[in-house]
Amino acid sequence: MFGGRPGIARGEKHTSILYIMNNSLHHGRFMQLVQDVHCMEHGNGLSGTSYVPVYMRLATGLINNFCQLMDPGGIREELQHLKSLGVDGIVVDCWWGIVEGWTPQKYEWTGYREMFNIIREFGMKLQVVMAFHEYGGHDSGGIFISLPQWVLEIGKNNQDIFFTDREGRRNTECLSWGIDKERVLRGRTGIEVYFDFMRSFRTEFDDLFTEGLISAVEIGMGASGELKYPSFSERMGWRYPGIGAFQCYDKYSLQNLQKAAKLRGHSFWARGPDNAGYYNSKPHETGFFCEKGDYDSYYGRFFLHWYSQVLINHADNVLSLASLVFEEIQMVVKIPAVFWWYKTASHAAELTAGYCNHSNQDGYSLVFEMLKKHSVAMKYVIPGSLNLYQGIDEALSDPEGLSWQVLNLGWDQGLSVAGQNTEPCYDREGYTRLVNTAKPRNHPDGCHFSFFVFQQPSPLIQRTICFSEIDYFIKSMHGNISN
Repeated sequence: MFGGRPGIARGEKHTSILYIMNNSLHHGRFMQLVQDVHCMEHGNGLSGTSYVPVYMRLATGLINNFCQLMDPGGIREELQHLKSLGVDGIVVDCWWGIVEGWTPQKYEWTGYREMFNIIREFGMKLQVVMAFHEYGGHDSGGIFISLPQWVLEIGKNNQDIFFTDREGRRNTECLSWGIDKERVLRGRTGIEVYFDFMRSFRTEFDDLFTEGLISAVEIGMGASGELKYPSFSERMGWRYPGIGAFQCYDKYSLQNLQKAAKLRGHSFWARGPDNAGYYNSKPHETGFFCEKGDYDSYYGRFFLHWYSQVLINHADNVLSLASLVFEEIQMVVKIPAVFWWYKTASHAAELTAGYCNHSNQDGYSLVFEMLKKHSVAMKYVIPGSLNLYQGIDEALSDPEGLSWQVLNLGWDQGLSVAGQNTEPCYDREGYTRLVNTAKPRNHPDGCHFSFFVFQQPSPLIQRTICFSEIDYFIKSMHGNISN
């Protein structure tokens, strides 16, 4: 095991092959996307519907910190099981912190090559994720994957390469977008580092692209691989339903803000808001996010536009280079579901995450226009069941309302829209809701997901109570349920 880096030791077998996550989406006013669950329980209305490919995500930890494949026999067993269920393909995270873990521009792909060869044996499609973020946390099963060690060494002397909150606390989950064009990474910019990693992957696995094995490449954009600021990070003390905190206080981001304020002719606007509360504040407790708060003032609108534009520019710059590497290959970007405080005017949690979606503005259109320019598919992280949040009425959350906005806006703009679940799902009703979200029954244009990444329950639970439900789910996604 790497010193100071919890992970998988040499020779250790990873017993739980598949990532233990899933989703159950409870809808209320999401009526146009979700119809009566009970009429679907026996397959009614699903036979002959659109075919939505289903991909399963392999567990993090199958590749150890030495980029060695753990338990190839166990992987074969799992793939055989998934193939028997009719799963279309597999999703694999390629971790920057493992592949380029110790020396800049020295890439180790050995374990991934072995894994991809096994997937090839089963004739399954493969989606890969360029994972430029850290992995770990309370639900990670004790597995931890940091950013590359050489990056962390740079960070000891220059902490401004990381996202920073108003209190000066650094978040090492991913690199700050402020260094996208700053040569602070051993002579390279942040954008160049991402480009070199992607180019190395494409060169190493060119044969898999030529064969058509790799069907899509997801480009990691921020914390958790999602296009968002790390504004609601539990490691920083955030807990649901806190509004989160703006992450623009590293020196490079502040320099960018200063330039923007000067161009606007208001140099005194070169600051973050001083009345935006903290991670676990509520909107009404702050002067910035409260009703008629400063978020809608001249300064507030300037700051929020700048803050969200930095997010858009980061994705635009990364995708411009990624498209040179993965030409003719479907690229994917993951969009978060920040649904708490959605029923308030300010949409505070979305604002701190980088989406200027308050009541006077649509915060997703410009993002989706940029994705459309690069012909990128948008993968939406479907919120969990409302049952998880109904006890916290003060949060004024609306996961179904946000889903309605994001999915339909994506379809209206002509994007390829995909989905991914997040919460464990153990019953027919939960699976049915996922299916109805993926292909809404009465959509006037027949819109549906281009694919779905399903993160299923643990193998133990799957073998007992969930096998028939997973089988039902996949057949429903494929439109093969008999009435």
